[in-house]
Amino acid sequence: MTMLVHIAAAKNIRSIRRSGIRAVSGGQDEPGVYCLPVLPSYQTTHQWVRELRRGSQRTLTAVYFRVPDNEPVQVGHYNRFPVHPGSAEAAALIAAQPDPRGYEVFIPRPIKAGEIHRIRRVNQLTGWRYMPGAHGTPPCACPICNPRGQYGAAKIRTEFGDPRNSED
Repeated sequence: MTMLVHIAAAKNIRSIRRSGIRAVSGGQDEPGVYCLPVLPSYQTTHQWVRELRRGSQRTLTAVYFRVPDNEPVQVGHYNRFPVHPGSAEAAALIAAQPDPRGYEVFIPRPIKAGEIHRIRRVNQLTGWRYMPGAHGTPPCACPICNPRGQYGAAKIRTEFGDPRNSED
């Protein structure tokens, strides 16, 4: 059985304990659950926490669960096309990467409450923001990366001289 971890909002934990993790469509054609395999590195296992906090969730929690080794999943880097191995092969694929930041596993079904192994608090400062390896590079000022209304977006657009951001 492969141990995986899903990062969820702390406000949803009671519901998750009671009925499991809902399958939500997150950019996929079919609904499912995003997760990562539990690896020896805490940083790698919980790498998505800081990026997910940008989506206005205050406190995130780690939900650990087990699925059969031959469970069909999708795995890949978040901005590339995924492959479709079993869950054990997906965990091995991520563990074998020299830089596993940005990888994700997608299970195309909900996770039942009986499959949940443990729910734990997670360090809220773990992981990367914007993209892996972004520290030290200037932010992008385009409206896709910095939409109007996002905290600090106007300041970034002003620094890059975006004419739509002027007060005229």
